[in-house]
Amino acid sequence: MHSPLRIAVLECDTPLDNINRRYNGYGGVFRALLTASAKTLNQPEKLNPETGMEITAWDIVNDNKYPKLEDVDAVLLTGSRHNSFEDIPWINRLVEFTQQVLAQDRVRLLGICFGHQIVGRALGAKVGRSDQGWEIAVCDMDLTDKGKELFGRDKIRIQQMHRDIVFEYPPDVTPLGSSPRCAVQGMYSPRRFVTVQGHPEFTGDIVTEIIESRAKSGIFKEAQGKDALSRAHNEHDGVAIGAVFLKFLLED
Repeated sequence: MHSPLRIAVLECDTPLDNINRRYNGYGGVFRALLTASAKTLNQPEKLNPETGMEITAWDIVNDNKYPKLEDVDAVLLTGSRHNSFEDIPWINRLVEFTQQVLAQDRVRLLGICFGHQIVGRALGAKVGRSDQGWEIAVCDMDLTDKGKELFGRDKIRIQQMHRDIVFEYPPDVTPLGSSPRCAVQGMYSPRRFVTVQGHPEFTGDIVTEIIESRAKSGIFKEAQGKDALSRAHNEHDGVAIGAVFLKFLLED
């Protein structure tokens, strides 16, 4: 792998104002996660947390510029309030770009929430609205045997913020886990991609802000918002999940 590790974060949304000011976009949110995860990895000879990553952010909603694949080692697709199943120009472009990444064998792919769904869609799986409704705040993700092997634990706790899902696993994709509200919580293909439906990058503060904003605007019902807020600051495995992503990107 190239040194430094060149990660292009495709920003599929803009955070709420306070979060945006604090982090400067979702690129900044992921920069914080991956830096913390590199420290947890504690392998400075392989990945120095300060100098070992070159993280660039690409606002693909408002600008149609994408990284050249020869200039990066990994592409990360962020979450989004937008619908992964919509037939609109910027989402169609993103699906096409994702298919280009999947068609080659050097640049690796990470998909988060909306990004997980886009990878599913790019591989021909159905994506859309779940009849189970919203999955919000810290929830358990039950792991498959491969998920246990990859994440090094029996289950993971991860922040959630979605009501859209990938309905089935695409062909030749290894399932990583499920939850009562979502059967396809993670997808894996060796040396190609890892995706999760949850948000390892979200902190309790970020999730609290999103829940409060969506409750105020009526997207979440009052009881739903209260329940989610009660779990927003629960302990979760986001940094450990980020460390698994980095190990995956560093693998020969």
